[in-house]
Amino acid sequence: MTNPDGGSAFLIIGDHAGRAVPAALGGLGVPAEAMDRHIAWDIGVADLGERLARALDACFIRQTYSRLVIDCNRGPDAADATPAVSDGVVIPANQNLTPADLAARRGEICDPYQARIAEELDARQARGQTSLLFSLHSFTPVFGGQARPWRFGVLHRGDSALSLRVLARLRERLGEAAGDNQPYTMDGTDYTIPLHADARGLDYLELEVRQDLIGDARGQEEVAAFLGPILRAAIGPG
Repeated sequence: MTNPDGGSAFLIIGDHAGRAVPAALGGLGVPAEAMDRHIAWDIGVADLGERLARALDACFIRQTYSRLVIDCNRGPDAADATPAVSDGVVIPANQNLTPADLAARRGEICDPYQARIAEELDARQARGQTSLLFSLHSFTPVFGGQARPWRFGVLHRGDSALSLRVLARLRERLGEAAGDNQPYTMDGTDYTIPLHADARGLDYLELEVRQDLIGDARGQEEVAAFLGPILRAAIGPG
């Protein structure tokens, strides 16, 4: 966790910000270079989240384990939470998993992560601090041979005033390079925001950033400097 005492309304979370693998899983049986790819984590999110936390005076909670071990943005019964194949790469350690295997991974990785988010939200409520749940992700510039021209994507269900304000401000600056539910949509596969925001009646933002923009420290600094004023302005009315 970064900046646990941050005064911002934003609580930033990174469901796929890490790529650690428990030693017992032996590197999942995949080539080492596969863990550098988007299949293992959201490239750039850990460092971008740290920079945004500092810029906004916000708390940042991030998952440190790889999404290939278990995807913390998927529900307990989701078939794709532990993919057997990801973007053409076979994941040997995810073949023929038993219900006990899945329960162990969820209990060791997902449940503590989600519990930490809940604890932070409860603590903020107890001290009278407003919370806006901000889920930060990144996406590949090309997927399945198709170019993705958007620089940012705002994912929402049409029920988030915050998301629409951020999208409007991004489009003022970038036009169609700011995607409205592109390259993904917020649908029934998303787990973290519905779990925490819906139960508490919180507004939310799920923001996707193209990975080539934040693949190094310079890019992360530039994107944080670009997003900071937009995010601060979006908290206010209008």
